[in-house]
Amino acid sequence: MQSTFTSITGVSRTPEAAVVVDVMRAFTVAAGALRQGAEKIVFTDTTDEALELKARHPGWLAFQDGAPTPGFDLANSPARLRSLDVAGRTVVQKTTAGTVGALAVADARLLLCASFAVAGATAELLSRERPAAVTFVVTGDDGRAEEDLACAQYIAARTTSGTTDPAPYLTRARHSDGAARLADGVRRGWTGVHPEDMELCLEVDTCAFAMVAGREEGRLTLRAVPAH
Repeated sequence: MQSTFTSITGVSRTPEAAVVVDVMRAFTVAAGALRQGAEKIVFTDTTDEALELKARHPGWLAFQDGAPTPGFDLANSPARLRSLDVAGRTVVQKTTAGTVGALAVADARLLLCASFAVAGATAELLSRERPAAVTFVVTGDDGRAEEDLACAQYIAARTTSGTTDPAPYLTRARHSDGAARLADGVRRGWTGVHPEDMELCLEVDTCAFAMVAGREEGRLTLRAVPAH
């Protein structure tokens, strides 16, 4: 299996298989929501579209990044997610990196969204599906986010070897610019940022499922798929 690592803007054609990575924090939040029993996650292009979908479907929840916004139920914090009841519910998610990256490769035959939380399960699914080539989309910082690249390379290594020590990859993520910005947000008391967010983003294999995306009723939708 040939692995390619690229930014969102670097995607020039629809890949056979794509893994879209957003560690801090979109796909750590998505993994947490599915682990807490959310039925599915629907990606949208805009925040207005997310709120419109929520308004049309009573019981749906809406997540976004940045500062908390009226109408949204969560501002992309995995720590704050823990106190939110998502069991059996549909989540609409719009972020500036992760969901944008997924929508950019929405027509891939196999489309996975990933963070460290689902890294092992993602590697297992790739090993089972055995695509000839996989495009890893590094979503943060226009493809330069070290935490996303480290996670992508960890998944690629796991796919090849089966067992790989996550420690060096987690060290890279912990010392990334994204981690520094998150820590700075905590120090500054930014709303929507929780002191435990970074540690939750650096927990490996907390979910026994991969996150597989596909079109449902015209919308890109993410669901949990067991690794085995």
